Amino acid sequence: MSEALRSLLDLLDLERIERDIFRGRSRSAVVPRVFGGQVAAQALVAAGRTVPADRHAHSLHAYFLRPGDPGAPIVYHVDRLHDGRSFTTRRVVAVQHGKPVFGLSASFQTQEEGLDHQAPMPPAPDPATLPTGEERLRGYAHLPPRIVERFVEARAAVDLRYVDDPPFGRFGEPREPRSQVWFRTDGKLEGAVDEPLLHVALATYVSDMTLLDSVLLAHGRGGWAVGDVVGASLDHAMWFHRPFRADEWLLYDQQSPSASGGRGLGQARIYTQDGRLAITVIQEGVVRVPREH
Repeated sequence: MSEALRSLLDLLDLERIERDIFRGRSRSAVVPRVFGGQVAAQALVAAGRTVPADRHAHSLHAYFLRPGDPGAPIVYHVDRLHDGRSFTTRRVVAVQHGKPVFGLSASFQTQEEGLDHQAPMPPAPDPATLPTGEERLRGYAHLPPRIVERFVEARAAVDLRYVDDPPFGRFGEPREPRSQVWFRTDGKLEGAVDEPLLHVALATYVSDMTLLDSVLLAHGRGGWAVGDVVGASLDHAMWFHRPFRADEWLLYDQQSPSASGGRGLGQARIYTQDGRLAITVIQEGVVRVPREH
C-alpha cells in the first residue's frame, strides 16, 4: 500500500465526536477548495458508521452547497431517518464555519436475491497497456509544471489511467462527449481497512474526478487545468448494484447527454474488469466559459 493511499484511508477514518456527529480533515486538491469526492466519501462513511454491519450502501444522492475550506475541519451531522426490515436511510449534513457546505442522503440494504440483468460492458483496452496518469500528465508540454504537480499530488492515492487524451491534454476541437478511464487504489486494502464501506467510499471519492470531462470534450474545452472554463459540482448521485473492490481495476465509462444554461450533465457506468456492472453515476455541474474583459 502506497503512503498516499494510507493518507487517504486516514482521511476517511473520521473522528467520532458524539453518537451521530463526526469530524473530518481535508487534503490538497487540484482547485483551491475541498475536493467534492472527498466530502462525499467522508459523508458516506459517517452515514455508514451508524448503520448495522450487514447493511451495505446501495445509493446516495448529494448536493454541493458551498465551496469547502481545506484549512478547516468538516463536521458531519448524521440524521437517522429510517431503520426498516431491509433498508436503512441516513441524511448527513457537512458543516464548516457554522454553515452547511454539503448534504447527502444514503440508503443501505441487507443482502437479497432477486431479478438480475445489466447493460453490457463497452469495449475498452486492457489497463495494463495504458500509461499511468502521472506518465500521461508529464507528457503534456503545454501544461504548467505547477498544474501537473497539483494533479499528481491530488491523485497519488489512485492509479487512474485515461483510455484517450483527457480534455486538458488535447483541446480546441470538439470530440465525442464520451470518456473512459480505468482506476484502482494504489495498493491493496487488507486487514481492518478491507471492509465493504471503505471500498464504496473510495469509489465515491474517485467518481468526482473525471465525470464532467465528457461535457468538456463535446465543446473542445480543456477545463480548469488550462483555464478555458470555470466550474464546480452541483449534485451527485450513485447506485451501487453489485459487489466490487476499489483495489481492483474498474472501468469508468462516462458520457454527457446535455449541457445548457451554464450547467453540464455527466452520466456513467462503472464495471469490474470481468464485465459486471457495479455502479451507475450521474452528476450535474456548473460549466461556464470565462467572460472576456
